Amino acid sequence: MQKVYLNGEMVALNEARISVMDRGFLFGDGVYEVIPVYSRRPFRLFEHLRRLQRSLDGIRLANPHTDDEWTALIKRLIAATDADEQQIYLQVTRGADTVRNHAFPKVTVPTVFMKCDPLIPPHRQEFELGIAAVSASDNRWLRCDIKSTSLLANCLLRQQAEDAGCIETLLFRDGFLSEASASNVFVVRDGVLVAPPKTHLILPGITYDVVLELATRHGLSHELRDVTEAEVRLASEIWICSSTREVRAVVSLDGRSIGTGRPGPVYEKMHRWYQEFKSAATRAS
Repeated sequence: MQKVYLNGEMVALNEARISVMDRGFLFGDGVYEVIPVYSRRPFRLFEHLRRLQRSLDGIRLANPHTDDEWTALIKRLIAATDADEQQIYLQVTRGADTVRNHAFPKVTVPTVFMKCDPLIPPHRQEFELGIAAVSASDNRWLRCDIKSTSLLANCLLRQQAEDAGCIETLLFRDGFLSEASASNVFVVRDGVLVAPPKTHLILPGITYDVVLELATRHGLSHELRDVTEAEVRLASEIWICSSTREVRAVVSLDGRSIGTGRPGPVYEKMHRWYQEFKSAATRAS
């Protein structure tokens, strides 16, 4: 039976319980992280914990643990899971109140939940042949920089891709690229890697940062600036990236081919750089 962590205890998944008055359940009043684990070593753990802290600050919730405590809990969960490649889901909500009230309770005990599942690697064909995506208007709230558990808008947008037999939904707000329903987005224009800068309209992605670090390290020209919808549709390459998806090439958008309709040469370099970086980081941790 799979074990999960809930408020200080390791319990069987089917025995884990929270109050129906938990504000995470009632309001989506909480934040989360998803951390990939390679060879039983959490990837970019420090960066994930920093983003968790920013999200907690964004919803005015005190962090229930120090970095050392989080690290110990995460390693404990990894050790209790029978897989070398894993993904950790970590969630903190404001906890339960005695009444349903939009205003924060005066005193709160956060609910901390973590579970670990095997990390299923992307199918090799997705790296070699690329993926298809659709587009939609970004109708989410204006604090997308907070990794909030309130994901209904993202779920609806992602379902548009599922309904179309695609992998992701690219989002445009007022004529400009923001991100995708569950990933950041890069485009290649005239050999230059371009991405929207970090603002309140996109999640500050951990893999987004890795891609930019690798671009700098290997001398790949890149720009952070507003990207128009027209630029995206005329791009020679489009990529999506996230902690569990890594970096993938989008070769079709709304049924129209991007570039040659196959992963482009800049993507192939980034994919190789990323795998080398991941392997080196795993060995060093």
